Formats: sequence, C-alpha cells, structure tokens
Amino acid sequence: CNSLLFNCLSLCFSSEDVLSKDAGECAICLEELQQGDTIARLPCLCIYHKGQVFLGICIDEWFEVNRSCPEHPSD
Repeated sequence: CNSLLFNCLSLCFSSEDVLSKDAGECAICLEELQQGDTIARLPCLCIYHKGQVFLGICIDEWFEVNRSCPEHPSD
C-alpha cells in the first residue's frame, strides 16, 4: 500500500525535469540546486532533487513519509 501511495505521489504530483540554471537550495537536503541536476517540480512549482544517488533522492524519500510539499504542508 505504501508503495502504491509513493508511486501515485511521485507520478501525480511531480514532473521530472533537468534544471536549466542554478536555483538556490533544496529545502529537503539543503544542497544547492545546480544547473543540470535532475529535479522534481511539484504543482505548487517548488523544485527538489530527484533520483540523484549522491545527494539522496530528496523528494522521493520525502513522499515515502509525507503527503505534501515540504514548503507548503497545508496546501
């Protein structure tokens, strides 16, 4: 059941993209979001690292235990 929820959150609430320019700090891992990083963009337009082993998988791990954007928990 958790796997199904995780897959839905990952697919329904984020889109994967490659960052075209530096964008500040990832609110989950606190590492810089740099040009060329693979990111997930949520419907609220917040962005986080996605699928980068050396940084952790930030938003994927977040969605394993949370159901909302880290910066907009009440949305």
